[in-house]
Amino acid sequence: MKQMKRALIIINITKNESLNLAKEIEAFLNTKSISCEFISFVGFGDRVSFCDFDFVITLGGDGTVLFAARNSVEQNIPIFPINLGQFGFIASIQPEDWKENLNSFLNDKSPITLRNMLSVKVLRYGKEIYNSYALNDAVICGKNAITTISLDIKYDDYNLCKLKSDGVIISTPTGSTAYSAAAGGPIVDPELDAIVMTPINSFSLSSRPIVLNTKGEILIAIEKSRTIEARISVDGQEPVDLFTGDKIIIKQFEKKVSLVGCTSENFYKALRSKLNWSGGPHA
Repeated sequence: MKQMKRALIIINITKNESLNLAKEIEAFLNTKSISCEFISFVGFGDRVSFCDFDFVITLGGDGTVLFAARNSVEQNIPIFPINLGQFGFIASIQPEDWKENLNSFLNDKSPITLRNMLSVKVLRYGKEIYNSYALNDAVICGKNAITTISLDIKYDDYNLCKLKSDGVIISTPTGSTAYSAAAGGPIVDPELDAIVMTPINSFSLSSRPIVLNTKGEILIAIEKSRTIEARISVDGQEPVDLFTGDKIIIKQFEKKVSLVGCTSENFYKALRSKLNWSGGPHA
């Protein structure tokens, strides 16, 4: 691993302890001759260039990691995620363990996991109007919660389905424990190469979640229905309005994001302790 000289600390300002912890981490890194910069995160965030930093530390929950991932993946900048949230499926380093884990990372002794991300593009009249990356998922749904939408979904030019539903979730294995799981989708080991498609309250009982190969491309067309407007939200960010005729292209992004300490062991521990997934009658 190259010598670390500059760190970016992302502070989720909705977490009361994040600012004090950021100052502790800065003081520790300064003893290692590593300079720090801070940015605030409030739940939504635009694209920010992280290219001037050697690594990123997130102080928040999984949403803070998702923000960091979208801005780190292109430059392959590793993310050191400290969990100040409730679930911590991705942010698996606990606050009381940060110093020991950070020291191990700086000494090149920490496991770094590579996680898949999705590339998401929206086309209108053949022109790209929106693009983003997703570590968790892309959700397409009606603009109003009580309406259904009609979607024509293809996978690598194969007609997959005509879906009339509240929407659809396209998720990575990492995101399979998030909204997709709540909508009845499968839980997928985060190190597998897979894309999960989960309908949301489908009008047809035959519509079931499906796990797809990452080599293919998903094309979703917004079809005419009683609902004039739909929308798409990538990793829970501000939704973008969609209209009849719009097309969404989703595929696995060519690069993977680097996460420190997010091992399979930590994932399965979180599965049991945070989702109470144990298969027993008292789960």
